[in-house]
Amino acid sequence: MTSQPTNLSPQQQALQAIASFERSPAPSVWPYLDKAQLIADIKARVNDPFQVNQGQQPFCGPASILFELVRKQPLRYVKLCQSLFQVGGFHGNSKFIEASERLRQSQGRLRMGMADWMILSTWRDNENVIFSVEPDAPDVIRNLAGMTKSWEMKGWAAEILGYKNVKYYHTYIYGETEALQEAKNAIAAGGVAFALITAEGLLQNKPPLLPFPSHWITILGNIAVTKGTPGQPHSGRFAFDIYTWARKMRIDAQEEILEKYFWGIVMGWN
Repeated sequence: MTSQPTNLSPQQQALQAIASFERSPAPSVWPYLDKAQLIADIKARVNDPFQVNQGQQPFCGPASILFELVRKQPLRYVKLCQSLFQVGGFHGNSKFIEASERLRQSQGRLRMGMADWMILSTWRDNENVIFSVEPDAPDVIRNLAGMTKSWEMKGWAAEILGYKNVKYYHTYIYGETEALQEAKNAIAAGGVAFALITAEGLLQNKPPLLPFPSHWITILGNIAVTKGTPGQPHSGRFAFDIYTWARKMRIDAQEEILEKYFWGIVMGWN
């Protein structure tokens, strides 16, 4: 039988899939997650992707990826959640990504929403070699287990989001203007861009004694670059919209500040 064309929006298709998931009698492989709460979390995020929230867990990298998955591919997001809940894993672009038995049996204070925990802890734990993800582990262990590298962001952009082209443009010494222009092009082409920054310096007005890369954010667009005054080095200005910590923010900083706290951008596009 040939499937009938649908006039439903991606969000409406996702909401239909949630209703189907809710009716499914298939048992969970996560004994300590409540299905009703999980469904409520998923629905809230489909209706508003800014509900994606890393909470008090160090999952800024995968949270940035998840935000774009929910925003751009809500139906895939729902199907991924259902597969993880009922089977314990899901098919990425080229491999099956599975939550370990240890992770699925874990319990404790999640410090974040159930749906976000199930997905983000799976992605993060799947990449870890030494430190496993534990919800109630001491802060130092949780932070070590939650550290995200640029190659992991590239891998998730390809494996989870399905982008054929992925690139990391580092700006450790210079290149902020060029990197943001490439990010602007990628976003305009329907792609994504994730920046690695020093959060204390760029977002919290708490300049650290020693700047270091500490936080991944999603660049949403609205990128503006103002050239500096001739003869006055580092006098330009950069501004762009971002997602982080479950909200939309705008970075608007002088060139010298961005150079100090901006480390690079991972981009994905088709």
